[in-house]
Amino acid sequence: MATPGRVPARLDPARVDPRIERGRMVEAGGMRFAVDVCGAADAPRFAVLLHGFPESSYSWRHQLPVLADLGFEAWAPDQRGYGASSRPEGVVHYRMERLLDDVGALIDAGARGRPVTLIGHDWGGGVAWLAALSALRPLERLVVMNLPHPTIFSRSLRGRRQLLRSWYMFFFQLPWLPERLLAARGARAIGEAFRGMALDKSRFPEEVLAVYRRQALAPGALTAMLNWYRGARLVGPRLRELTENPPLLDVPVLLLWGEHDTALGIELLEGTEQLVRDLTLRRLPGVSHWVQQEAPETVNAMLSAWLRGAPVPEVASGERPG
Repeated sequence: MATPGRVPARLDPARVDPRIERGRMVEAGGMRFAVDVCGAADAPRFAVLLHGFPESSYSWRHQLPVLADLGFEAWAPDQRGYGASSRPEGVVHYRMERLLDDVGALIDAGARGRPVTLIGHDWGGGVAWLAALSALRPLERLVVMNLPHPTIFSRSLRGRRQLLRSWYMFFFQLPWLPERLLAARGARAIGEAFRGMALDKSRFPEEVLAVYRRQALAPGALTAMLNWYRGARLVGPRLRELTENPPLLDVPVLLLWGEHDTALGIELLEGTEQLVRDLTLRRLPGVSHWVQQEAPETVNAMLSAWLRGAPVPEVASGERPG
């Protein structure tokens, strides 16, 4: 790393720290969420971690203990439709407005007046950006991993380059066929989504992939997961205006980006500093879209430093993190 900060020994990619309480059921906003929890109930700060597709709360197994050590009670929910959380039927229930309602309800259920840090990756990063931009709830800090500011992403889809990268988003609009293909051969395609994109494929051994495949094969799960994409076209006028004409975001933001992201181009970082008043950007060369699982040691070092107000390590070009 280019700035001070020692990366710890390699983490076991499948290990779940015994301090993590797995699958606590939390009632919030009329929904039931399975939440992985780490940290003391009387910790001074609160964090919510939002996963992406086709992940789950399990994707945050390496970050939850770090947050607990920093004085957070950290909640990583299976978001609506995923894992053991509520799985309402119908695309309308997966509109962005409903996903934001869930975040607000989870913060209301867990924060109890404490400062809140919101952390998101992929789809969870999109929800986190919009939660901050809409001032859904007061946030102390925002961390986003491999998901651009919504305004930049929306503009990018008007160009051919990102449109071609995002072909799968349009395929997922089809009825039943995506579900059938993703479920085939024991949801093999779900596992390949991770291992196929990852540079360090050892980070996704069979025991890790089996977790995601098993969750995807639960009754109704794939349809619910794909409905996030189908519901994206139903965004209402308020969020559309917020995306097209965003306010300058005052919440401090840490943006972490695995450079070898085949779904989202590195050019999507350009202009973020004009939309965020206090931005810390760190790029991780040699790391794919699955940044917090593929380079957890480096991500944790960066996250920990930023949350402590210390210099955030950088990875020099040509240096492989983790």
